[in-house]
Amino acid sequence: MKYLLFCCFALISLISCDLGPDSPQGFSLPLGDVNKGAAVLTKYQCLACHHINGIEQAAGINNPDLNIRLGGESTQVKTYAKLVSSVINPSHKLARGYPLAVISVEGDSKMKNFNDVMTITELVDLVTFLQPHYELVPYRSTNYQFYAY
Repeated sequence: MKYLLFCCFALISLISCDLGPDSPQGFSLPLGDVNKGAAVLTKYQCLACHHINGIEQAAGINNPDLNIRLGGESTQVKTYAKLVSSVINPSHKLARGYPLAVISVEGDSKMKNFNDVMTITELVDLVTFLQPHYELVPYRSTNYQFYAY
């Protein structure tokens, strides 16, 4: 019982933590339009450096040295906020599973900064388009064998 009370107290303490002016609390963008998000993907030629299963690249646009997967299976929820951060601050968290030399230069993402050309509406539509392409799969735990002594 004491353990349960301690856990409840700890959870309440964490929830009530104020991270100050850097807190994401209260941040929300409106719901975007999936079809317009697909158009944003084409307009900014995202598929020149990324690929999404089931979506064709436009003819003549290809960057074989940089082909980062978007969507697919993930053991973590790709939240709206994570996807927004990936677009507006791609160096915040570099893609896993790729050699650093392929995706970054001196620790910064090779992804072009679209902050001065992409509108907020386009960003919202793009994220709304991308989010359903991620499939949450359960994390597979290690199955340990029992050994007799």
